[in-house]
Amino acid sequence: MRPVAGIGLRSPHLAEIGRDRPATGFLEIHAENYLGGSSARQVVERLRESYALSVHAVGLSLGSVEGLDEVHLGRVAALVKRLEPALVSDHLSWSVHGGRYFNDLLPLPYTEEALDVVVRNVERLQEVLGRQISIENPSCYLGFAHSTLTEPEFLDELVRRSGCGLLLDLNNIVVTAHNLRLDARDWLAGLPGGAITEYHLAGHAVNDCDGEPILIDDHGSRVGDEAWALFGEAVRRYGARPTLIEWDTDIPALPVLLEEAAKAERVIQQAVSNAARAA
Repeated sequence: MRPVAGIGLRSPHLAEIGRDRPATGFLEIHAENYLGGSSARQVVERLRESYALSVHAVGLSLGSVEGLDEVHLGRVAALVKRLEPALVSDHLSWSVHGGRYFNDLLPLPYTEEALDVVVRNVERLQEVLGRQISIENPSCYLGFAHSTLTEPEFLDELVRRSGCGLLLDLNNIVVTAHNLRLDARDWLAGLPGGAITEYHLAGHAVNDCDGEPILIDDHGSRVGDEAWALFGEAVRRYGARPTLIEWDTDIPALPVLLEEAAKAERVIQQAVSNAARAA
């Protein structure tokens, strides 16, 4: 997919987008919302005529030591085969244990043991889909004392061993860096930039925790200034990629999402122009 800005397709906007086909670079869906034969899925299938699609899974639990749920994997694979999206992704996290699904994307310790588990699961996912998938960096609220790798080092090894791509979420870096007292630009500099296939941008909330501000990745507001600045830095450092505006809580009117995407598009096009002049 060429570097353009798109929006997440959410149910409040489904009928409007299906009817009006507003101008945006691509649409991203959450895989688990469209695994059945619902009317919403039928709308998405028709939207393939007008938009490139990205399928973003949230329930594959790539960090599960038990391996992937083959039934769920098969349903996701059938959806991907049907929609033929330009991009497929999931998260560096786990959410399943003993057949029980947790309503969250839970963190991993960054150790060799955890790396082996994720590599094995990513390889299985790519084998079943017959294509490369991209892994999204998580938002972190604590660090594991026994981690032996930094998050960028873990991602670098994951890319090297599995051949996966990276979905770089700039807001998640802002949240992680603030909560763990890291430097966001140092974090960014440690990545395998050539593996980045997509950027995500979203807003976050600020909560008070015993007098300390904690950032929460709630996807409930406009993209913040820090994330915009880090996005600009990432594009300058690694180049333009397809870029998504995520908004999952307190979802606004569609024009607000399109306005945010247009802002991202301006950053992308400036980077493309600069690269063309340099060439």
